[in-house]
Amino acid sequence: MEDDAPVIYGLEFQARALTAQTAETDAIRFLVGTQSLKFDNQIHIIDFDDENNIINKNVLLHQAGEIWHIAASPADKAVLTTCYNKTSDSRVVSCAAVWRMPSNWDSESHESPDDSAHNPQTLELLCHLDDSAHRNAACVLWEPMGNGKRVISLADNHALLWDLQESSTQATVSSTATLEGKGQLKFTSGKWSPHHNCSQLATANDTTIRGWDLRTMSQIYCIENAHGQLVRDLDFNPNRQYYLASCGDDCKVKFWDVRNVQEPVKVLEEHSHWVWSVRYNHSHDQLVLTASSDSRLILSNMVSISSEPFGHLVDDEELSEGEDNHQEDKSKEPLKDSVVSTYEEHEDSVYAAEWSSADPWLFASLSYDGRLVINRVPRALKYRILL
Repeated sequence: MEDDAPVIYGLEFQARALTAQTAETDAIRFLVGTQSLKFDNQIHIIDFDDENNIINKNVLLHQAGEIWHIAASPADKAVLTTCYNKTSDSRVVSCAAVWRMPSNWDSESHESPDDSAHNPQTLELLCHLDDSAHRNAACVLWEPMGNGKRVISLADNHALLWDLQESSTQATVSSTATLEGKGQLKFTSGKWSPHHNCSQLATANDTTIRGWDLRTMSQIYCIENAHGQLVRDLDFNPNRQYYLASCGDDCKVKFWDVRNVQEPVKVLEEHSHWVWSVRYNHSHDQLVLTASSDSRLILSNMVSISSEPFGHLVDDEELSEGEDNHQEDKSKEPLKDSVVSTYEEHEDSVYAAEWSSADPWLFASLSYDGRLVINRVPRALKYRILL
């Protein structure tokens, strides 16, 4: 029975890294990375059984250090990257690596869910994504819809494009871009655009958002002071190639058309503290999730700037022609944007929110106290979008 009630799972560790298992399109599966200074860190593989509304978990050891960022290969469900901290010569270094899950990680029967926790298997290291010149990786991005052979790491003020060879056991840097300017410039996050043949990247550093052409590794746009404080996260609209969402420590979520970056197209001011994560729904881009240190997760229906502003699919040309059409047709009016739901199941900063790769109506959120919550888009809205 499909039910709108949330399903909650406690990791018993602090955690801030969450990803959907991108290459898995049948099972509803999320990966969570822990942050523990005392114990070996872990990857929790969270399977959601939506028929019975229960979570099954498996645990893999990530002994390299506490996990700050995790990303799943779009092509191979056993492969993932992490950015993690380790202490070396009493200094904390941020590293990035590609890992493979052991082939039999899910052979444990789900009968006794604690078996894997008592005797967890270990992730297999495939290769490192850093060298002596490039440390301090903030995040690793897989090429969207790619064959799992290209990743970008953002480390300090460098964007490094890596080619993975030999079944990902070797990584070589094919090109780099560098932030130029005064002071200690440092990338905080980025997003690889799924549009333009995957040739564009957006990055955030401090309050600035930049666009890059990956063929030339040169800057194509720059939004200075995109937010009043640090920009935390970015996401591209999956259906409208020029639309980018950003969020930051000014408590705002902004939507940009990168062809004209003077002003955002839309601003959301629903959160009361830093906004850590913004995510477009992969299929229905009017649905946008935002997660914040105000302990809340908000689902918004941003229909006016979606690919279906009138409730049906339109392309950008049709939108710009629409201004010349002065018919008084009420059905032609864009639908109104609204907050669909505010989720209050978390009691700590919500650092991450992700849509499922297998079910477009389902999403997970993760707060720092290790609480993972799985929610669904309310049924009334789902049917309004579908029908």
